[in-house]
Amino acid sequence: MRDQTVEFEEIAEADLMTSRGKFRTVAFRDSADGNEHIALVLGDVWRQQDVLVRVHSECVTGDIFSASRCECGDQLGAALDRIVQRGRGVLVYLRGHEGRGIGLVAKVRTHVLQDEQGLDTVDSATSLGLPVDVRDFGPAARVLRYLGVRTVELMSNNGDKIDALESYGIGVSARVPLLIQPTDHNIRYLTAKRDRLGHHLPHLDSVVNGLGS
Repeated sequence: MRDQTVEFEEIAEADLMTSRGKFRTVAFRDSADGNEHIALVLGDVWRQQDVLVRVHSECVTGDIFSASRCECGDQLGAALDRIVQRGRGVLVYLRGHEGRGIGLVAKVRTHVLQDEQGLDTVDSATSLGLPVDVRDFGPAARVLRYLGVRTVELMSNNGDKIDALESYGIGVSARVPLLIQPTDHNIRYLTAKRDRLGHHLPHLDSVVNGLGS
């Protein structure tokens, strides 16, 4: 069943067989931002409480090319694995979120500043006159309502994402950590996310001293 009171500019549904099994895909264009997004649904989530959910921001370099300067691709795979293990859940993949909303070209420009000047993910954006984070999680909330999800267990290390979903009326009953083992290539990025963006990354303390040794 679907909540037909939630309207999208366009929407389509179909089954999708993946290496992890069969999901129901819900592709939609949200009229608020004009982007095409997709939700992968496993099991019956209609009118269900505490549904395991990942709201994942598009990251071409990490999700597709397995870039090591971020943990996005690993988080995407880990979230899908957990949904399969649970036997029920939703992964919402939000496009237009590249580089926390600044876009792919701008993100690559920040990489140059990070590599050549040692700036972190925050300062490399602001030095170009770009915002730190302009992502809108409204489309994720709307598709979750369309699917009939009542409350979610959100796989995220970002408290702001919880606040954003709740501001759109999605109850978050629990935050489920999604911690990826740091490497020499992403420790600076993860440390900036923890120290400057407020992400919950307690595992960094136990590994940072051993990296690079």
